[in-house]
Amino acid sequence: MDLVFRSKIDIWLVGLIVAIPVLVLEFLFEGTGPAERTIDLIATVFVVIVLAFILWLYLTTRYTITADTLWVKSGPFSWVILLEEIYTIESTRNPASSPALSLDRLLIRYGGGSEIMVSPADKAGFMAAIKKRTKRPDT
Repeated sequence: MDLVFRSKIDIWLVGLIVAIPVLVLEFLFEGTGPAERTIDLIATVFVVIVLAFILWLYLTTRYTITADTLWVKSGPFSWVILLEEIYTIESTRNPASSPALSLDRLLIRYGGGSEIMVSPADKAGFMAAIKKRTKRPDT
């Protein structure tokens, strides 16, 4: 049976990510001439696309644990990690870009030096499911 874990969400982080394109748009709307209105329209379309992309990430970020894989999905991005290749999982607050909507993250190291950060809302349940399926108590 597959287990699906939603991403924990830091509202302030999502707010910050949304605020940046909105503030850019605000600065662009300061002009009043015809050229500025054309730029405003282009900028508005761009910001709407960026905000739609952020919403897509917000609605689809999840982590699915199957019998032998961890499937990480966030918008158009996805990663499939064999559970047998995971060799460490540790807590982190690293703000680097990752399929995580919170800074309360887990750093997963797997394969030949690859790593990914995730932020399951139920960290304990996520860790227990990984441990159970890898059958290694040190993961």
